[in-house]
Amino acid sequence: MTHHFDAAATAARLPWPALVREISRLLADSSVQVPARLVQALPGGASLFVMPAFDSEVAITKLITFTPGNAGSGRPTIQGDVVVFDIATGERRLLLDGPTVTARRTAAVSLLAAQRCAPNKAGPLLILGAGAQGKAHLEAFAQGLPLGEVRIASRSAGSAQSLAAHARSLGLRASVVQDADAQMAECPLVVTCTPAGAVVLRVLPRADAFVAAMGAFTPRMVELDAGLCRHFADHGTVLVDTPDAQHEAGDLLQAGLDVSRFADLRAVLGGAVPVKGPVLFKSCGWAGWDLAAARTALLPG
Repeated sequence: MTHHFDAAATAARLPWPALVREISRLLADSSVQVPARLVQALPGGASLFVMPAFDSEVAITKLITFTPGNAGSGRPTIQGDVVVFDIATGERRLLLDGPTVTARRTAAVSLLAAQRCAPNKAGPLLILGAGAQGKAHLEAFAQGLPLGEVRIASRSAGSAQSLAAHARSLGLRASVVQDADAQMAECPLVVTCTPAGAVVLRVLPRADAFVAAMGAFTPRMVELDAGLCRHFADHGTVLVDTPDAQHEAGDLLQAGLDVSRFADLRAVLGGAVPVKGPVLFKSCGWAGWDLAAARTALLPG
């Protein structure tokens, strides 16, 4: 029997603490295999993503479209599903809402990295981008870190105000800011989750800063200034979510950095990497994170 979950039901199956724990468990699971994802360019600038992964019990495929032209139109830029199969029987167990899985597992990965690596976890938190990823990161960081304040920068004033109101409903002080660079001196926690069509952050960070950047996940996309990326590499720590980032991390690649030399989250969790601030965590996405979400959704209760 297949359980089909819409966006709200999918989110309910992926509470932040359980999802973060499952991501940690997955990185220690030697049975996990993640084939290379297929990214097929589509007419008009969209892309089709086919992302499989499996462990000893569960196999998943995320099938989504990414349509940058939908930004600001009221239609989501990411649409699709995650299909979850039982390996022993071949039965389809779950059909999860793809955009919800993408938003929550990405934010959970950023939260896990911040919990382990952020020199200053109390904030204020600066969020650049007030879409689905901005909201997910706000909720994840609000629950998983000792935050008191969030500041939001977005090219859409309405979206920024809506996200600020949501932050207040979570018990945080919240404000909308126009100049993200001007906030860098006061915000040790920064999340960039924009459409990644242009540089949105240039000013050098505080010594105790943690910047999670996930908007750019192809070689041509960019959110962070090249000089800013090189500053992290020369004076702090650059971490990536997986080794696949060496082919996908547009910010780092366009800064001329050898991405293969940067440690990934698995190495950090294993205690093999000393981390000093400021810290840049570059996330590009991985079907393993979707598998962790599927495993979380299958948990009883």
